[in-house]
Amino acid sequence: MINIGILGAGRVGTNLAGKLSAAGHHVTLGSRNPEATAARTAGPAPRLAFAFADQRTTARTADIVINATPGDSSLERLTDLRTELSGKILVDVSNATRDAADGLPGDLCYPGSSLAEQLQAALPDTHVVKTLNTMLFMVMTAPEMLAAPPTAYLSGDDEHAKRTVTGLLGDLGWQPERIENLGGIITARATEAMILLVPHILRRHGFKPFAVSLAR
Repeated sequence: MINIGILGAGRVGTNLAGKLSAAGHHVTLGSRNPEATAARTAGPAPRLAFAFADQRTTARTADIVINATPGDSSLERLTDLRTELSGKILVDVSNATRDAADGLPGDLCYPGSSLAEQLQAALPDTHVVKTLNTMLFMVMTAPEMLAAPPTAYLSGDDEHAKRTVTGLLGDLGWQPERIENLGGIITARATEAMILLVPHILRRHGFKPFAVSLAR
C-alpha cells in the first residue's frame, strides 16, 4: 500500500482516486475546499473510499503526489508546495493549454518546453514523472475499454521514480507492454504537444473515450 495524494478534485482526480483506492492504496484527494468536494462526490452508495484534505496537507502527508490540477495554473500552485513536495515523486497527468473560442485546447502554455519540464525546474528536489496525459480521463483507469490497446507514455529523469509509477499504472489496469518509457523529462514536450490533436477529434466525434497511441 502506498500513501497517495491527488491534487485536483475534478473528473481526472476523482477518477484516479477511486481506482487507486480500490487497488488498496491509501488515497487523499486534495482540493481548495475539501468539505465541498466531499459533499459533491458523496453518493447513495459508499463507493468512494478515500480521504479529503486541503492541497497543502495532501502534499505533505503523501508519499507520491499526482498533479491533476488545471495545467495552466499547475506551475504556480505546485511551486507554492515546494517544501511539501521535496523528496517525493510527483506524477504529472495535466496538460498546460490556453483555450480556443469554443473552450477546447487551442495552444500550449509552454511552447518549446512542457509543464513537466517547468515543474521539474521549479521543484529540483522532487522527482517529476509525466504520464497519462494523452487520453480522455476515463481511459486512464480503464484502458481495456478501447477496441485497440492504448499507450501510456512515461517521461522522467529518475529511473527509480519511473519504475514506481509503472507499478501504479499496473494498478490502474495498464499492461507492461503498453507502457512506453520515452526517456528523460524533456520528452514530455512531445506527449504534451499531442493535446493539440485532441480538440479536432472531439469536434468531429464528440466526447468519446480515446487515446493517442503507438501502433506497432
